Amino acid sequence: MAALSPLDRPAPIGERNGAEREAGSRSELTVVIVDDEASARRTLRECCEREADLQVVGDYADGAAALEAIRTHSPDLLFLDVQMIPMTGIALARALPPATAPHIVFVTAHDQFAREVFEVGAVDYLLKPFDNARFREALGRVRHRHQLESLAQHQWALADVLEKLERSTGILRQPPPRIIADSGGRMHVLDVGHIEMIESEKNYVKMTVGCDVFTASSTLQHAEATMRSQPMLKISRSRVVNLAHVRELSRTPRGDIVVLLAGGVSVTSSERYRESVRQQLNQLQMCVRKS
Repeated sequence: MAALSPLDRPAPIGERNGAEREAGSRSELTVVIVDDEASARRTLRECCEREADLQVVGDYADGAAALEAIRTHSPDLLFLDVQMIPMTGIALARALPPATAPHIVFVTAHDQFAREVFEVGAVDYLLKPFDNARFREALGRVRHRHQLESLAQHQWALADVLEKLERSTGILRQPPPRIIADSGGRMHVLDVGHIEMIESEKNYVKMTVGCDVFTASSTLQHAEATMRSQPMLKISRSRVVNLAHVRELSRTPRGDIVVLLAGGVSVTSSERYRESVRQQLNQLQMCVRKS
């Protein structure tokens, strides 16, 4: 299998030297990464390694091990996944000693968390998948506040954002929306998590669930909004696939992406969406096999 070329390559030597000179005036920040997805931890570590003033002292897949390490190392900065099992990122943050709590950049795959929830005090957020530019934007905010913020301000900001986060994550714990759709003259209630693909056709949409196809009177835009809790990928003007059900990816000789869904349906990205599909899959670090 041939991996898609990374979008964010390490900076050329000249640029890195410039970044290192800029970092020379800053004190080093020790970093701990906590995320239950191995690919997310790897991406964060690679981003940190590009910064001369960051030193990663550990990365962890579960909250309990991370909490012990944070108490031991007392890092300056914590990249923390919001939704982990069994200990959530919010629970971990609440368990940190207030006097030594690090600056926290929350990491999430859910855009339901509004930007303003995170852009207070010493806390920012990264929405998966993120690029190096967004990472550096968050890091710049942390560097600035690390230099200027008092301990009391830091503690107040952390308490405030955790309260807002707990209210926001309550939305995610609600059951996913369901859609009423028709198949063979009978009405069915579909869990959006089971839908593999949505296609627009005239005044209705078709939804693929395994080997079955259901229809509903809707626009593709409205259907996409209903599916916002799922990791959706638009591969053409009229087709959107649920990445949770993708089983295989391949590439045609001219570069279009062929997606094989769990139910056996195979669809190909259009020429217009070829580049955007490639970039999204690259950010997700998904591999594509050449046909």
